[in-house]
This record gives sequence, C-alpha cells and structure tokens, in this order.
Amino acid sequence: MTAHHNPYVVALTGGIAAGKSAVTRRFEAHGIAVYDADVAAREVVKPGSEGLQAIVDSFGPDVLDAGGQLDRAGMRRRVFADETARRTLEAITHPRVRTWLREHAESDRGPYCLLAIPLLAENIDHYRWVQRILVVDAPETVQLERLMKRDGIDAALAQRMIERQASRSQRLALADDVIENGGDEAALDAAVAELHARYLALAAAI
Repeated sequence: MTAHHNPYVVALTGGIAAGKSAVTRRFEAHGIAVYDADVAAREVVKPGSEGLQAIVDSFGPDVLDAGGQLDRAGMRRRVFADETARRTLEAITHPRVRTWLREHAESDRGPYCLLAIPLLAENIDHYRWVQRILVVDAPETVQLERLMKRDGIDAALAQRMIERQASRSQRLALADDVIENGGDEAALDAAVAELHARYLALAAAI
C-alpha cells in the first residue's frame, strides 16, 4: 500500500498585468503542475456542466452563444453594469472553481503544485488550506503600462481595472514569498529557480 501523498500547495497571486503567467510558465518548465483559476472558471461552465445549467437557470437562455457555450463577453458586460448580477454569477462559479482547484491540487502527484489565483486576496478565507502564498508584485505604474499595451486600452480604463482588485499592500500582507517583477522578464529565471528549490525542500519536509 502506498503512503498517502499530502500535496504541498503554493498559491500564486498578483495584480492584473503583474506578470503571473510569465512566472507560472517558469515553474512549469521545472516540471511543476500549475492549476489556474481562469482555466477552472471556463471548465466549470462548459456545455453540459452543472455550472452552466445554473447560470442558464438564473439568467435565462440568452446567456448562451449559437454553439451552446456561455457567451463570456456578453456575460461580462452584463455583470459589469449590475452588481446583483455579478454576485449571482460569482455565487454560482466561485465555489465550483474552488472545488476544481482543490480536487486538482489533492490529486497532484508532483513534489508540490501551484494554484494560480488572481483574486486570492479577495477570497483568502476560502484558501486557508494552502501551505504557502507567493505574490508576483510590480509597481502600479508598470502594471498600467503593461495593461494598456496588452489590452489596447486607455489609461483611465486600465486604472479602473487595477482599482477594482485588492490593493498591492493587501496582497503583500498575505505573502510568504514575493517575486518582484517590475523589470525585465529574464530576471524571473533566477527568482523562480530559487523558490523552486525552497519549495522542494519544504515539500520534502512534510
């Protein structure tokens, strides 16, 4: 009989355009599995899922596109303008996303795994079960610049998107580890390699 594998779970978070995906790609290059809340959010509302059915029950069939998928852009516009609709949607999707992440983490067979959770600070009470929190941090000026470039939007919209998230200080207050990503992406290699070694050691100790 094999011993029960207790997964060592690191939650990774950071503000919008802080460079989370650049960091997760580097952990994946070390052979570490990354379970992403954004992927989970799509999985839990795919056609045939309970999540999608619950959205249709709450919002009506016009939330689907011609192919029977959730019309994500339409839904985003709808909840952006309507706080009640946003809460309803989150009550359907968030618990399912958390369950998906937890199930994937618990069945992971690597030395440790990462959960990429953009809104970790906003939902921290639901993630008390993770062992460690890694924050990818960048100055707000850098976030703004990257966001405008990435999404082709103006400064005012980029600023609003940043302000809708937890503040930088709220995220940093949760951090066990911080990767500073205000400069050149190549500098991330050494930072990730160092943390990878640290997490292997921590995982081996449990």
